[in-house]
This record gives sequence, C-alpha cells and structure tokens, in this order.
Amino acid sequence: MSGSNSSVKKTHASVFELNGVPSFGQALPLALQHVVAMIVGCVTPSIIVAGVAGISGSDRVILIQAALFCSAISTLLQLFPFIKFGNFQFGSALPVIMGISFAYVPSMQAIAGAYDIATILGAQVVGGVVAIIVGFCIRKIRILFPPLVTGTVVFTIGLSLYPTAVNYMAGGTSSDAYGSWQNWLVAFFTLAVVTGLNHFARGFLKLASILIGIVAGYILAIPFGLVDLSGVQSAGLFQLPQPLHFSMSFEPSACIAIGLLFAINSIQAIGDFSATTSGSMNRMPENKELQGGIVMYGISNILCAFLGGLPTATYSQNVGIVTTTKVINRCVLGLAAIILMIAGFVPKFSGLLTTIPQCVLGGATISVFASIAMTGIKLIFQQEMNFRNTSIVGLSVALGMGITQASGSLAAFPEWVTTVFGSSPVVVATLMAILLNVILPKEEKKEEGTK
Repeated sequence: MSGSNSSVKKTHASVFELNGVPSFGQALPLALQHVVAMIVGCVTPSIIVAGVAGISGSDRVILIQAALFCSAISTLLQLFPFIKFGNFQFGSALPVIMGISFAYVPSMQAIAGAYDIATILGAQVVGGVVAIIVGFCIRKIRILFPPLVTGTVVFTIGLSLYPTAVNYMAGGTSSDAYGSWQNWLVAFFTLAVVTGLNHFARGFLKLASILIGIVAGYILAIPFGLVDLSGVQSAGLFQLPQPLHFSMSFEPSACIAIGLLFAINSIQAIGDFSATTSGSMNRMPENKELQGGIVMYGISNILCAFLGGLPTATYSQNVGIVTTTKVINRCVLGLAAIILMIAGFVPKFSGLLTTIPQCVLGGATISVFASIAMTGIKLIFQQEMNFRNTSIVGLSVALGMGITQASGSLAAFPEWVTTVFGSSPVVVATLMAILLNVILPKEEKKEEGTK
C-alpha cells in the first residue's frame, strides 16, 4: 500500500514549482487567497466608470460581469502561452494575475463623461495595439521610461484618484444625501477596518483587509437605508458574456489619451514581472518572458474590448502574495482565474456588487489610491533627488494636476485638446516627464575632494 501511495503523491506537482498540476485540495485555498485579494479592485473601476457614464442597472451588471470574465481570460492567456515561435511566446508564462486597472480610471472618467463606454472600448483597442508595438520594441524604448518617469506617472495617477475616493466617501455626487453624516460615518468605519487589518492583522485577515472592510461597512450601511437590493432580485442566475454590448467607437483624442497610458503600463508591467521572478524565483525575467508578456497584454486588452471589459493590467497585490508565499505554480493562479470566470457567469453575484454603497467603496479604496501614490514615490526615489530630477517630478506633476484642476484653462483650444490634455492629469504628467528627462542635462557627480 505504501508503494501505491507514494506513486500517487508523485503524480501531483508541488505548489512551489512553476509547472505541473498540484493537488486540488492544496491549490483551492491558495487560489481563493488570490481571488479575495483582487476581486474588489477588479470590479471597482467598472462601478466608478458606470456611475460617470450614467448607465442603467442592467448595463452596470453586464459591465461588472465583463470585468470578472475578462480578468480571468487575460490571466489564463498570460499563464499558459498557447502559441510559440522559436524563442518567442505569446504570454509571459509567469505566475501573475491580471485585473481591471485603476491606472486608467482618471482618463476613463473623463472619456465616459464627455462621450460614452463605447469610446473607452474603442480607445482600448488602439491602446492594445500600442502595447503590442511596445512589446516588440521593448529593448529600444525602455530607455525612455526610467523609474523617475514611471514613478512620476504612477504618483500622478494616485493623486488624481483622491477626489474620486472622497466624493464616494461623501456618498457620490449624484446622491441626494451627498455629504451626509451617515455617509461619512460608514466611510470612516470602513476605512478604520481596512487600516486596522492592514497594520495589526496577519495572514488571511491582512490579505483580505479590503474585502472584510467592505463587508463590515456594508452591514453598517443597511440600518441607514443605504443599501438597495432591488437590482439583485431582477438579475438572472446565469448569463454568458455579451460581446459588443456597449458597441465601440473611435474618438482620436480618447485614443491618444488611453494609448499613452497603455505605453506607460506596458513599461510598468516590467516591474511586476521582475518583482515576481526576483521575489519568488531568485532571478530576473528572461527577454522572451517580458516581450511575450507585454505583447499578450496588448492582445488580451483588444479581446477584452470586444467582450465589453475595461483595460486590464498586472495586479501588484497578487505579486505580493506570490513573493511572500513563494507559491509560483501556474495552475494555482489558473484556478483563481477560473473562479473569477465562474463568478462572471452569475449576474446575481455581479448585481450584488452593484449594491455596495458608494460611501463604503470610498472608504475602502482611498487606502488603495494612497498606496498607488506611495508606490510612485518609491519608484521616484530609486534615483537621486538632485535639482534636475526634482525639477522633472515637480514640473510634471504641477502641470498635470494644475491644468486639469483649473476648470476652463483650455477653453480657447479645440475640444480634442481639452479631452487629451485637460481631462486627465496623467497624460500631461507623462508627456512632460518624458520630454524633460530627455531634454534636461544630467548632473555630473562631483568627485570626492573636488571643490
């Protein structure tokens, strides 16, 4: 009997190995850990954009369904490259999770307010093409995006999301109860739970801090009458994704804005791929892994646009789980993707997510936005903060945030100029950081002993 048992054990791979199939009993709890850590962040951008676009309850459910389904598809395509040509593969084959990205939210809000969801999806297709080009040219153009530039962009993204979080904490600008004490009480309670778990809890409670905070805030919001379950009752039990449900349109200004972000996020993905391999495998990613990962990032986003899903990107919180646990088996993360896909087939689940009060979402996500800004600062400080570098960061952020906050500052320009440069601070900050980094002369380091 002992011989047969040992042979059974050998049929399963270790969860600490990249390849092979581990036992389901081992893989399931580890996969659920990844789902819990990212599912709130995955659906929140869709909820925010749906609110700005003013789409109806049923369309909001479809947008959230698409977010879950597309995140699953994007993750599986990254994990398991099915097309290979010599030394090139379509996909990174690294243990990463893809999800709807907050990095695009400021620009998507501007586009949704001025146009519609269809315009976002059209721009996403163009952005996907940009990512594919970046992937194939990564070695040549990577020099344009040192940590100073990418850090400035990430920092600006975090700053630009703060007003969204605060408006949500107050109940949402479209709410009649905007700014009420009930909204602020629930928001701060949610924030307190998330912050407390992040700093005092360990293991699962810390990983699931945002999810637990939302559940706690949701329960507190019920007696205040802030939860409406009518949308859940009308939602069905099973529904396949609806390709092109929101249609698709191409507005040049929106394409430019989203295309620039795709270029930046393609470079940013290198950081997540590198953090994954260095933190869990003690090596840097190979060129074929980087190139294949970025090219598939573009391809999967084009596919997601046709399926009605908003832009995806690598999820840093899941990178953190991989590097902490050293669980790198691709089947574990693939199982997490399958769980997301199943959730995407259930409209009632998506409908339940739409009932989360905006004050709860605001209280839970403001810490996420703060961490995005701090990640940008960490990237910036990878380089010496001399006069040249502080000028690049300071001027880029000042112009990016200043132009968008000064309402009507570009009113005399054509409408497309306002859409590209006046709606989202990220575009201006990105362009300024790249240009200044190229133009401004680098300061020579003074040798010791020289005056």
